[in-house]
Amino acid sequence: MQKTRTHVAILMASYNGARFLRDQLDSIAAQDHDDWSLHVSDDGSHDPTLGIVAAFARDHPGRRIVWRKGPARGSTANFLSLLRDPAIRADHFAFADQDDVWLPGKLTRAVAMLAPHADTPALYGSRTWIAAEDLTIRGPSPLPRRAPGFRNALVQSLAGGNTMVLNARARRIALMAGPAEGAACHDWWLYQLVSGAGGRVVFDRVPTLLYRQHDGNQIGANLSFHARLRRLSGLFRGRFAEWNHANANALLQAAPLLTQENRACLDAFIRLRGNRGLAALRGLRAAGLCRQSRAGDLSLAVAAMMGRV
Repeated sequence: MQKTRTHVAILMASYNGARFLRDQLDSIAAQDHDDWSLHVSDDGSHDPTLGIVAAFARDHPGRRIVWRKGPARGSTANFLSLLRDPAIRADHFAFADQDDVWLPGKLTRAVAMLAPHADTPALYGSRTWIAAEDLTIRGPSPLPRRAPGFRNALVQSLAGGNTMVLNARARRIALMAGPAEGAACHDWWLYQLVSGAGGRVVFDRVPTLLYRQHDGNQIGANLSFHARLRRLSGLFRGRFAEWNHANANALLQAAPLLTQENRACLDAFIRLRGNRGLAALRGLRAAGLCRQSRAGDLSLAVAAMMGRV
């Protein structure tokens, strides 16, 4: 892909990430899109994280690499505090986890795929290579079966935040939406917000990074049978419903930004969450909500009938 001169602000939320941080920083330095700055918000690390960031800055004296104290309320609040900081100015905004490894063309691909949507809020996400702690590749993340959209976003996150890049118009939507206190995850929230506001969500079928799996992952990949079983168990125990409650409350605060159609869909979603059995199932179908796999659709239907959506 042809390189484009556009500035990308890389937003990294850090906390005790020293074990893998240098690999990630080196992969950022190796990007073939060269116009970037790095903004690190640290939630109170008590390991060598900040020393590693400082050394990286010294090794790249011509680069804007800044560090600040984070809000210390978890990774979602930390990432969103970076995105909503008006002092950080750029054409695009890319999230970076502290423990992954980016492939060299990650930013180039994102900028190129967002370029046709410069006049509308747009959000990019991609597949990843799921990797072991030593970066041995286990396989690619699943491909979505359906096009991105708000009816999917209400019940499922599409792409990992570690792959996401927003254009300036999408970032402006996030500023207008407010702090989204309590939103389940920053990536899921932004998928809901941008799609709900009528923006474009662009999914890249080509993996752009190594998504390292280790015992410190906050969420982790959903690739193995046991990982999927844990997710399914969480759904039926009510964790999924808790996330949906938090996200719906955040979306209600941002309701003026939603299109009329998507506001009606949100209202239908909130109503069906108060039902069980066939009434909930009918509400689910009427709202057109869907996940990205047949198994996901089935689990969503069962959860709705149990009052666990």
